[in-house]
Amino acid sequence: EAERMKAVVSTQSTGKPVSIVSYNHLGNNDGKNLSAPSQFRSKEISKSNVVDDMVESNKVLYPDGNKPDHCVVIKYVPYVQDSKRAMDEYISEIFMNGSNTIVCHNTCEDSFLASPLILDLVILAELCERITIQLDGEPQPRRFTSILSILSYLLKAPLVPQGTPVINALFKQRACIENFIRACIGLQPSNHMMLEHKVGAPLVQGMNMSNAPVFPSKTMIHTEKKISHVKNPSH
Repeated sequence: EAERMKAVVSTQSTGKPVSIVSYNHLGNNDGKNLSAPSQFRSKEISKSNVVDDMVESNKVLYPDGNKPDHCVVIKYVPYVQDSKRAMDEYISEIFMNGSNTIVCHNTCEDSFLASPLILDLVILAELCERITIQLDGEPQPRRFTSILSILSYLLKAPLVPQGTPVINALFKQRACIENFIRACIGLQPSNHMMLEHKVGAPLVQGMNMSNAPVFPSKTMIHTEKKISHVKNPSH
């Protein structure tokens, strides 16, 4: 949950995040294992990846690549058992050299939060295994690469195929899954522009600009016993 919050703050903040401090204590086996320095270092790196991706993806706020101060503390407190306590502070630079501080306190049942994520990961990964995509003119359909970046929404440190941009923004990751499933049932991706509603009438007769296609002229998306055929209305 802390990493999701970091992803939201880093992409939705009205200023430039300059300091992120996270303190956690818990008493389950996770907390016990993380009390070992080597185990904690691994966790610290994965948590820091969120900030690294934030800096890498925004050259306007971070033109020189300098990262915000980022400190993570995790303590083992057996009494609280699976009830994890997290306290996070986010400081951003804002207009006229001002600063804005957001402080969050979260108490959660750690295993209850993690279990549904594991189920969703298995279901989504299994769905991706069933699907092939064939572009017009290609003799053979393609399968997803073994690195399923579409799972980024459910993970704290996304992995992507080599040369692929890293997207560590929560709403973009969710939109990716939604549009992927829409494509599987023959719907165009949604981009939330809704331009026709902003000018009072459809711009093109019978065409919804919010769902303007981004597919090539013809794309075949195959699932196990179903084929969704998506065509560009302009062709």
